[in-house]
Amino acid sequence: MTTSVKLPLASASVFLWLGFVGAISFLEAWLKFLAPGITIPLGLGIGRLVFNALNAVEWVLAVVILTDMIRAGRRLFSSKNGLYFVPFVVLAVQTFWLLPQLDARAEILIQGYELEASNLHFYYVGMEIVKVVCLLIFGIKLFKT
Repeated sequence: MTTSVKLPLASASVFLWLGFVGAISFLEAWLKFLAPGITIPLGLGIGRLVFNALNAVEWVLAVVILTDMIRAGRRLFSSKNGLYFVPFVVLAVQTFWLLPQLDARAEILIQGYELEASNLHFYYVGMEIVKVVCLLIFGIKLFKT
């Protein structure tokens, strides 16, 4: 029994995407605040920079996956690709709604003002979990036994 990869470029991009999200969203995001000398404003400034860079990398990887599927002649709107389009939609929601909201809140806190508590970070973490689960299953399904 041999295993082959249906879309090698898409497969590599899926697992790179998973690695970036795992390392940044689930490790760097909170760990930076434990470093000596890191204040809340400094940590928020670093977080804004890192998450905006992550968002750009995620878009590149999402487009590479989409391009590889198109190049391979794969029907885009099939049930096989649903696990790809969920993270794509989540990324769009994060890019155009959630990250700007979090960015604005971070800027207010960096300027020294206080804010009421918000659930936006919980939404972000929930979306990241959905994205990771879907990408992982999609990536595994790209391998054919």
